[in-house]
Amino acid sequence: MNMALMPARYRTIWISDIHLGTRGCKADLLLEFLKYTESDTLYLVGDIVDGWRLKRSWYWNQSQNDVVQKLLRKARKGTNVIYVPGNHDEALRDFIEGAGLQFGGITVQMEAIHDTVDGRRFLVTHGDHFDGIVSCAKWLALLGDAAYGFALGLNTWFNHLRRRLGLPYWSLSAYLKHKVKNAVAFISEYEQAIAEEARRRHVDGVVCGHIHHAEIRDIGGILYCNDGDWVESCTALVEHFDGRLEILHWAALREDLGRFLPVADLGRADTPDMDEFPVLQPPAPVPAD
Repeated sequence: MNMALMPARYRTIWISDIHLGTRGCKADLLLEFLKYTESDTLYLVGDIVDGWRLKRSWYWNQSQNDVVQKLLRKARKGTNVIYVPGNHDEALRDFIEGAGLQFGGITVQMEAIHDTVDGRRFLVTHGDHFDGIVSCAKWLALLGDAAYGFALGLNTWFNHLRRRLGLPYWSLSAYLKHKVKNAVAFISEYEQAIAEEARRRHVDGVVCGHIHHAEIRDIGGILYCNDGDWVESCTALVEHFDGRLEILHWAALREDLGRFLPVADLGRADTPDMDEFPVLQPPAPVPAD
């Protein structure tokens, strides 16, 4: 989206795969995103906290704590926050009964059905049940998680160097993953499987996470939407008030935002909420000669 600043408010926002409790979590970038956007409903589509990693070693910094506080604050201020756990925060699934679990104004449920303003119905699920490795060979998933953690660590050092050179964030791990033939094939099979489940449920589309690959595409008449992640791509899925769905790439959008605010203001705890700033529109097109 080529614009200086996205609208302050959306009807719905979906984010997933934050992986709080890991060094790969881009909590600072997510905190910025949460400050500069508002929505009527906010879906947390799984893997918000990485229980797998926290079991092996404890890591939790102030930025990650600030993200939790910001989410709770949004719920207190009236945002309908719905938390659909994933495989890395699967412990929460053991406490969900009936209509779901409530804590701090946040509703926790196994999955959700979202109705867009234009009348479409979407299944909202993390998506790990449609990943054969996670469902059938958890030991292999844990082994893969360790290797993935190494790649994210490499990504962190790579971007630390880029910052010192004055370059914006760019995900090396995401680039490498999508260049590997087997990874590309896995993503395609996953998308087909979850789209088929949406078709079986007689809904118009599905919103999921899990594979850290943001995308919106039609699969045999089912609108497949993946909101991405906050360890590699730093993306979110949003619904506009006219029902349009769009993926926001925060790492790119914050570069535009930096043209209008001092760079030091990005990520500051005392930066005003987004609704205190004017909504900036895309530059007017240049008339053709």
